[in-house]
Amino acid sequence: MNSKAAKLEAFGRLLDVMDDLREKCPWDQKQTFETLRHLTIEETYELGDAILSNDLIEIKKELGDLLLHIVFYAKLGSEQKKFDIADVTNDIVDKLIYRHPHIYGDVTVKDEAEVKRNWEVLKLSEGRESVLEGVPRGLPALVKAQRMQEKAAGVGFDWKTKEQVWGKVEEEISELEEAITNDDKLAIEAEFGDVLFSIINYSRFLKINPESALERTNKKFIRRFKYIETAAKIKGTSIESLSLDEMETFWIAAKNQFSSEDSNS
Repeated sequence: MNSKAAKLEAFGRLLDVMDDLREKCPWDQKQTFETLRHLTIEETYELGDAILSNDLIEIKKELGDLLLHIVFYAKLGSEQKKFDIADVTNDIVDKLIYRHPHIYGDVTVKDEAEVKRNWEVLKLSEGRESVLEGVPRGLPALVKAQRMQEKAAGVGFDWKTKEQVWGKVEEEISELEEAITNDDKLAIEAEFGDVLFSIINYSRFLKINPESALERTNKKFIRRFKYIETAAKIKGTSIESLSLDEMETFWIAAKNQFSSEDSNS
């Protein structure tokens, strides 16, 4: 692997290229914080896809794309004389040192859970009024639920066992069934949300990331569904013309063909 000096040299090259692009490239000259925002989100999702696929080559490429965006934002900040890449870097280093007193101070911790609790307490001491303030409002609902549960648990607001959590899941399912029986549309939506929230909480006790689990299932469904579409074309027809029994037959064939990929995805 590269030495520290080589890493610093490579980062310096990126800063030099960013300066050149901002000065000479018409597209780069037009970019602002706002125009880059949606591109950054897209690059983040692409990195997420590469991670789920365990494609190390793609992970490296996508990390480079994200690093470029960070440097680009810092460049914009420096042009406005607000901050530069050194400020960004020093801020995160200072934060890490402050929030890891068990490494850089005299605090002793016994496990990961205590580290998390200390982390949240330190955040509150920085002026936040709620532990949940650290959860971005714009997060997708599933990810937001997961992060809120993690933060609440970080200060001790949590179940003791996974059996207790599963009991809550069953309770919420029962309440959903009752709402469905009563045909109460508002209650159905509310109880369905409670079921999802409790299932997401249960995944935490199983040490499973619910977003990753759902995305893996999405990818599995895409593989199998495309198999049905291809099988229909080979048969000389379209998926719309297949009977449900024929679709089910092809679905089972797809499960058998992709069994190894599905188990590793």
